[in-house]
Amino acid sequence: MRWTRYFMPTSKEAPKDAETISHKLMFRAGLVDKTSSGVYTYLPAGYKVLRKVEGIVRDEMNKAGAVELLMPALQPASLWKESGRLEKMGDEMIRFTDRHKRLMVFGPTHEEVITDIVRRYINSWKQLPVTLYQIQTKFRDEMRPRFGIVRAREFLMKDAYSFDLDEKGLDETYLRMKEAYKNIFTRSGLVFSIQQADSGVIGGKFSEEFVAEGECPELEVGHLFKLGKEYSEAMKAVFVNREGKEQPAVMGCYGIGVSRIVAAAVEGNYDEKGIIWPLSIAPFSVLVIPVKADDPALREAADKIYGALTKNNVEVLLDDREGSAGFKFSDADLTGIPLWVVIGKKFTENGKAEIKIRRENRFVEVEIDNAAKWISDYLKEHGQGKRE
Repeated sequence: MRWTRYFMPTSKEAPKDAETISHKLMFRAGLVDKTSSGVYTYLPAGYKVLRKVEGIVRDEMNKAGAVELLMPALQPASLWKESGRLEKMGDEMIRFTDRHKRLMVFGPTHEEVITDIVRRYINSWKQLPVTLYQIQTKFRDEMRPRFGIVRAREFLMKDAYSFDLDEKGLDETYLRMKEAYKNIFTRSGLVFSIQQADSGVIGGKFSEEFVAEGECPELEVGHLFKLGKEYSEAMKAVFVNREGKEQPAVMGCYGIGVSRIVAAAVEGNYDEKGIIWPLSIAPFSVLVIPVKADDPALREAADKIYGALTKNNVEVLLDDREGSAGFKFSDADLTGIPLWVVIGKKFTENGKAEIKIRRENRFVEVEIDNAAKWISDYLKEHGQGKRE
């Protein structure tokens, strides 16, 4: 992709209401735009990061044996009355009455919907255990949305729900989900801790949360719950056991703030100049910078490397904008693309490209004809950097 044909509007100034480094840098790097209080548009580069995180989450959930589906964001309030949670959720749950005078809600979570589905389709112990998950937009009417996408009114979440025969089965599923979460957050470049937590309005007898390191005091990125029989008893999600008797399924639920991972990754990967993306979720792996876009020799060399990398299926951005080297380097630091290929003085002097490894803040000089191979080998060694 050429920068002049892309849409990544960088800025020197952060929004006045930005309280955390992730909010400031994500706006300045052209990743998000505020539509209204607590509601954000993901601009192209930000959306690429979000989709990569989503891909990691999906990959690890599938490996753990969970099965993906998609439930509606719009839910009938009658299901929430069945579970007894309609009033517990309070004013944060968005509600409205439709034209048929039915009370509806925008789901902040989906325990009721998934329990309703399972009770209608699963009736025998032979059909269990099962873990179902989705990646979907959730809604929460925050009184005071804060910290950019960390505490927003609309956010992307992965929520999974397990149904087991008994407590032993739940324990096994819970541990499997816990390992999947560790893999997800590690692959996303987070440093995190696991803490016992309050189950709150979700309910259940035990829960743990994954908290990412960072400046923001709310960087909870994942939460695991042992729900037990709370929902299955209330909503009569029962199955016939081996002895021919009905019994409620034993449930667990497992949430990940997919959009929160993006903010958490910024919080844990930045310096005074900007973001330092982990290769696994960077919007682009490589940034090619011809120091003078109007110099035919530099432009030709940059185009050659850009073409070779593109042919090799590497996600590469070519900074073909007019402007000084300082202007381009400043934006390169800000946007956090892991590898730069600088075509400038060294190329003019001895035909070499300067490759910067952003995280290490160091340059490597490489013959121009070998630059694409050097980068491809680097990305291969580090296990990331090609298009999905």
